[in-house]
Amino acid sequence: MSEFNPEFLNVGTGPQARKIAVRREIGAAPGIFWLSGFKSDMRGVKAEALAAWARRHGRACVRFDYSGHGESGGDFVEGTIGRWLEEARAVLEACCEGPQVIIGSSMGGWLALLLVRDLRARPAKATAAGLVLIAPAVDFTEVLMWRQFSPEIRRAITETGSWARPSAYSDEPYPITRRLIEEGRAHLLLDGLIETGCPVRILQGVQDADVPWTHAVELVSRLAQDDVVLTLVKDGDHRLSRPEDIERLVQVVAELD
Repeated sequence: MSEFNPEFLNVGTGPQARKIAVRREIGAAPGIFWLSGFKSDMRGVKAEALAAWARRHGRACVRFDYSGHGESGGDFVEGTIGRWLEEARAVLEACCEGPQVIIGSSMGGWLALLLVRDLRARPAKATAAGLVLIAPAVDFTEVLMWRQFSPEIRRAITETGSWARPSAYSDEPYPITRRLIEEGRAHLLLDGLIETGCPVRILQGVQDADVPWTHAVELVSRLAQDDVVLTLVKDGDHRLSRPEDIERLVQVVAELD
């Protein structure tokens, strides 16, 4: 398919139906399955770099936009962790088979862990060959948002249904909805051990203002049964999208071949 023309996958039925934009490269296993962050999309620097690397090396690569993001349909304010996880499952099932290196950035890291838990619980055409988590924002709706919000912000979310949060990455604030916060509590992982059954590699910037490096350390403590390597990038920020960061990311992915 053309790089400039995504294909679309229908997810959900009735009023919950939405069209999910997907770009994929056909190639050899293990494939690469990309999960973007909150308010990010599949045309970001890291996703594009991985797709280009996969193309050069004849590797399969699948990336997509969550509903309300990028080229996909749906409204962002309807988004929840469960809704975006449903879309990730649907794309994986429709577009992937065999071993996959699942790569999740920020919120995508949380979704990656939830997706691997699903793969371990039921048979699927795709399997997890490894996980690469970039500044993984596991449980962020509760730990990094709700618990950090002031009483005034909590009250606004509870009473009005949403709060417009200023963004360091956009001129426009984005809505944090009561639905996002409350539904996220059904998917929390940091209250127990997490078992993936595959190697896990975590890249985390020490200068990350959105996901503290201590959050990654807490995640590592929950991955007690897995082969886990945490790489702290001393001068790295949340995005980890500089040329040297991209080089490091590609190297980690290549090592999970």
